Amino acid sequence: MAHFTVAYWCVFVAALLPLLCAVIAKRGGVGKRRSEGGYDNHDPRAWLARQSGAAARANAAQANSFEALPFFIGAVVIAHQLGAGQTALDLLALLYVMLRLFYIMMYVSDMPMARSLVWGAAFLVNIGIFFIGYR
Repeated sequence: MAHFTVAYWCVFVAALLPLLCAVIAKRGGVGKRRSEGGYDNHDPRAWLARQSGAAARANAAQANSFEALPFFIGAVVIAHQLGAGQTALDLLALLYVMLRLFYIMMYVSDMPMARSLVWGAAFLVNIGIFFIGYR
C-alpha cells in the first residue's frame, strides 16, 4: 500500500511556501482602493513591481521559493527511488522546509547576510537529500 512519507509531505509544504510569500507581499494593499495604492488584482504583477520594503522582499522571496522548488522535489523523488533510509530522508526534508521558512522570514525582515547563509544551508541540505540514497 502506497502512502505519503514525511518527505513527501515536506514537498507539499514547500510547494505552498510561494503562496505564503504572496500573501505577505499583498497583505498591505488589501482593503485599499486601487487609486490609493491598494492591491490591483487587474494587474497584480505590475502592482507588485511598484512595491517597496517588506512587500517587495516578500515578492522576491516568492520568486526564489519557486526557483528552489524543482530541485527539492527532484531530490526527494530521486532519494525515494534510490531507496534512501526513510528516517534520514524525512529529517533532511524537514530541515530543508524549516530552513526555507527561516529564509523567508529573514528576507522579509531585511536580514541579507543571515538570509544568504540560510539559503546556502538549505541548498547544502538539498544536495544531501539528492545523494542520500546513492550507493
